[in-house]
Amino acid sequence: MNASKRAVVVGGSALLVAIAAYAATGGGSPQDKVVYHFSDGVAQASNGLRNINNHLEVNPTAKIIVVAHARGVDFLMKGAKDTNGNKYEDLVEQLALRGVQFDVCEITLRNRRLDRQQFIADVTYVPSGVAEITRLQQREGFAYLKP
Repeated sequence: MNASKRAVVVGGSALLVAIAAYAATGGGSPQDKVVYHFSDGVAQASNGLRNINNHLEVNPTAKIIVVAHARGVDFLMKGAKDTNGNKYEDLVEQLALRGVQFDVCEITLRNRRLDRQQFIADVTYVPSGVAEITRLQQREGFAYLKP
């Protein structure tokens, strides 16, 4: 193959890669992916949920996963309320409808002798909260935020 044909093939291949990357991102910039780390109880949860609402206000397509462990799972329990008496379940449900995922650490459940039946419906469970945060950061490219 002569040099000019090789240049056309290489240029065409580069163009196809660029088109595929553009299509994979929905035709624009890549989607933001953020893991919010909750481990410090309901006060942190109130701040974090407010941060998530603000985040989605300016970037409604962001992929957000909340990973909760230790005392950070308390706001996801049935009947949990903020200092104003508002049920966390209502806000979590609204955020889940907007695509936010809420993960609860199973090690925390075991160590605190909690049962899945004590938690609201909008949660999923992961074997280890800290291991899940690590996986999301290292393997999935999520940014890390701890409110």
